[in-house]
Amino acid sequence: MNQLPVALASLGLLLSSCLNPGPAPRQAATRTPAVPMQTTRFELLDSSRQRVIPIAAYYSAAVAASTKLKLALLSHGYGVKNTAYSFVAQNLVAHGYYVVSLQQDLPADAPIPPTGDIRQTRYPYWKRGGENIAFAIRAMQRRNPALDTRHVLLLGHSYGGDIVMLFAQEHPALVEKVISFDNCRVPLPRTRQPQVFSLRSRDQVADPGVLPTPAEQAELGITIIKLPATPHNKMQDGATRQQKQEMNEWVSRFLETP
Repeated sequence: MNQLPVALASLGLLLSSCLNPGPAPRQAATRTPAVPMQTTRFELLDSSRQRVIPIAAYYSAAVAASTKLKLALLSHGYGVKNTAYSFVAQNLVAHGYYVVSLQQDLPADAPIPPTGDIRQTRYPYWKRGGENIAFAIRAMQRRNPALDTRHVLLLGHSYGGDIVMLFAQEHPALVEKVISFDNCRVPLPRTRQPQVFSLRSRDQVADPGVLPTPAEQAELGITIIKLPATPHNKMQDGATRQQKQEMNEWVSRFLETP
């Protein structure tokens, strides 16, 4: 079975557990050299939905001078800001990505339902997040035609991980790789395209059916890695240096997987 790493996760609200007692990480990946990173913020307006999407973008002009930057879209955990994953963004930038971190929930939005049939009651919220992603891909194509949008990477933590996994299920042709940090509700796509990766925290348990069985993982090349020292709510910039390093090493392996 293919074992590699993935990172991402952060949540400040009630989402049930996501721990997978799966395989322990193998030897850590080689660290990616740091590169100069620029940060910019702007808003995208989807006039068809009258939806403003605040963006934090990360990129390296130095890397862009020598290669065509690929597009990565990052979705935060519920109740967390889109700027809370800069350590992940730095790693993606070093791998040649232009990172678009979307603010998925806005102050005027109704809160996500805490009870009921969660997969039904929260589906409209995940769907809205996917619509934000689809619009952002199109908008970034227009805004920066030099971007490589044929190899789109999606990453999401917790609630944001549910959003990216649902989008990957519904729009597989638009995504090359999808990584979740500890999503709990939306099942990982049982597919080879896009490539599917997930990092799991030490303290959360995914809902039944979210994680593929070992047989499904082996058959489809899905990679699930448990982080025994990292809790769910620390899968963001609040993590320790060691936790960030481990998450980024796994993410690097995911990105380097052919």
